[in-house]
Amino acid sequence: MKKSSSLVALTVLTASLLLGSVQAETSPSAVTSELSQIQQQWASVKYQQSGKTQEQAFAELVSAAQAAVKAHPEDARYLIWEGIIRATYAGSVGGLDALSEVKTAKKLFEQALKQDEKALDGSAYTSLGSLYYQVPGWPVGFGSDKKAREYLLKGLEVNPDGIDSNYFYGDFLLQQKEYKAAVAVLEKALLAPPRPGREDADAGRRQEIEQALTKARSKIKS
Repeated sequence: MKKSSSLVALTVLTASLLLGSVQAETSPSAVTSELSQIQQQWASVKYQQSGKTQEQAFAELVSAAQAAVKAHPEDARYLIWEGIIRATYAGSVGGLDALSEVKTAKKLFEQALKQDEKALDGSAYTSLGSLYYQVPGWPVGFGSDKKAREYLLKGLEVNPDGIDSNYFYGDFLLQQKEYKAAVAVLEKALLAPPRPGREDADAGRRQEIEQALTKARSKIKS
């Protein structure tokens, strides 16, 4: 691939990951106070900060997530959240560093699936699927629409009514130009029940769903 093409692909990667990164579905009883704090910090940084301030905050959150994984090596939930934070950080930092972060995130999600594929309502499946359709394909990255669909559908099998599992599958369908199917799935995402303690994350995600719905509906009309 020519250098200019590689730069374009990396720019697309950065823009895509800034628009949407998976946030793990969680039931209140399954979350420790440490994990809850990580979730809340992630939502605050993602939806309330921008620019260099956001980039620095994500870098600090990556370090905190790494420490949490070391403290809980057998708990797949922490692996998932380190992966989520790294994937979102990739969108903030951009360039070759972004590709490095998403590759690390991919490995974390794969490790989490080996430990407990149903952890956090199957979020590792949805997270992997999200990466596969947002990351450029070979030779720049590992992106694959086929694998994206496979993992996103597995995420829906585990959590058919979740806001994230439906949002990311709907957004994938939108990217695939399957507009009517995308609208149906995104509308279902809006019906997902609120998650106590995740108000900021839910609000930010619902805005993303509304934006995707607007785009999908406009495509149907055009």
